[in-house]
Amino acid sequence: MKLNESFSYSGSDVESVYALITDQEFRTESCANQGSTDYTVTVEEKGDGATVTVIRTQAAELPEFVKKLTGSTVKVKQTEVWSGPGADGSRSADVKVSIIGQPAEMIGKAVLSATGDGSEFVLNGDVKVSIPFIGKKIEPEIAKAITSSLREEVAYGMERL
Repeated sequence: MKLNESFSYSGSDVESVYALITDQEFRTESCANQGSTDYTVTVEEKGDGATVTVIRTQAAELPEFVKKLTGSTVKVKQTEVWSGPGADGSRSADVKVSIIGQPAEMIGKAVLSATGDGSEFVLNGDVKVSIPFIGKKIEPEIAKAITSSLREEVAYGMERL
């Protein structure tokens, strides 16, 4: 299932947003802000880019038919491999979000680019749940959970910028 979302960081330039989303302290605080019960955040700078890895346990905010498979909590691993700035100042990342122990993941690309009044964060990916017969029914629920988490992190980031 395709996942296509965009978020605006009004009044903040690309480098300010990039600095925030690759800041280990911010990403750790964001996990706590979203109610994660156990989390680890690592940020490794690589050249002009960085790799951000977030592993967190959180309540499975999913329909009951999905919770029967996952339980009441899920452990999620999110990896973002950010490039250096492009000629236009934009940044991009290869993104992978996996539910540990479950056959569910999202693989995609994030782009952070300048807009007239700030920056835009766009995530395009594919959500895949590899369970015969019911995987396609679960994919929209996983996409909603990813979008909700991202929306909360962007809102929290706007408070910090």
